[in-house]
Amino acid sequence: MCEQIRDDLRVAYDANAAARDGAAISDWKAEERGRFLAQLKKEKKTRLLEIGAGPGRDGVFFRENGLSVVCTDLSPAMVDLCRNKGLEAHVMDLLDLDFPAQSFEGVFALNCLLHVPKSEIRAVLAAIRDLLEPSGIFYMGVYGG
Repeated sequence: MCEQIRDDLRVAYDANAAARDGAAISDWKAEERGRFLAQLKKEKKTRLLEIGAGPGRDGVFFRENGLSVVCTDLSPAMVDLCRNKGLEAHVMDLLDLDFPAQSFEGVFALNCLLHVPKSEIRAVLAAIRDLLEPSGIFYMGVYGG
C-alpha cells in the first residue's frame, strides 16, 4: 500500500477515534459478530486476533464471551482506546502482521480489508492464513471498497 495512503488512513482514523467509539453498533454488525462467536464456541476456539479493531468494542464483546483477544489497528488512537478497555492491542499495519505462525484459532476482520489494494490482497490473505492454526476460522466482512 502506498505510504501516503497508509498515512492518510492513520490520520483519518486517529481524528475520528472518539466519535467511532461513541457511535452505535449497527444491528447487522452485531449479528455478524454473534454468528462468528457462535461458530468459534461450537468449535471450541478461544484465541482470537482482531484485525482493524478500531476502538475495541468487538474485542470487548469477544472477551466478555470467554475468548482471549489480541487487537491490532493502524491507528495509535484506536489502539489506545482498546488498551483503555483492558484489551491487548498493538499498532500494526494489516500488511505486516507481526505474530508467530499459527498463533490464533480465529481471526476477525470486519470492514478493514477494504483498504487493501487489489494488488496486495492475496499476500494479506496468505499472511492471515499463516497466523491461523490449521483448523482456524477466518471471518472477513467487507461492505464497501
